[in-house]
Amino acid sequence: MGRTREPLVSLMLYHAFKWSVVSPMLHTYFRGRIYGAENVPQEGPLIVVSNHASNFDPPIVSNCVGRPVAYMAKKELFDVPVLSAAIKLYGAYPVSRGSADRAAIRAALEYLENGWAVGVFLQGTRTPDGKITEPKRGAALLAAKSQAPLLPVCLWGSEEIEKHGGLPRSVPLTIRIGEVIPPPPSGDKHELETVTQSCTDAINALHELGR
Repeated sequence: MGRTREPLVSLMLYHAFKWSVVSPMLHTYFRGRIYGAENVPQEGPLIVVSNHASNFDPPIVSNCVGRPVAYMAKKELFDVPVLSAAIKLYGAYPVSRGSADRAAIRAALEYLENGWAVGVFLQGTRTPDGKITEPKRGAALLAAKSQAPLLPVCLWGSEEIEKHGGLPRSVPLTIRIGEVIPPPPSGDKHELETVTQSCTDAINALHELGR
């Protein structure tokens, strides 16, 4: 039987970093607005699915859902000093480009078994405008295997953070959290596609609401 919460040390580190660095930066530098925080289950395994337009998205999403979120992060991000520290505290684990999907899925399922929330970018990579046009079935597959619910989260404005390189730009961000979507009952391709489309539609609809 799995855990119902993340390890205590992870929760302590998460809250320490959240309140000392991420939350102040989100609310002052990025003038962040958060809607729908009441939709987040605070216990039990959870799959957080979102759009993706910036390398800063993982700590922002984790901050807004109020609990650590373990992300499959590309190995190169762990070479960036400040960003590396942030994503490690938030439960990120490195995945090499070209590595087998099977290994990444095993790692994510282990986090879910231990009561974590696991984050998945629905399109698998950054998009130029934050909209999802080609969703992947990975999140639905994790949900089918773990029977963890999916939580759609939309970041609006994060595509502007790194637009011209260098320091992150002070741009307005809005994060909207939707209602939980039940996992597919099995790994049947049609069921995976149906749930994936439900997540896509929910996130894009939240994105259309804008600032």
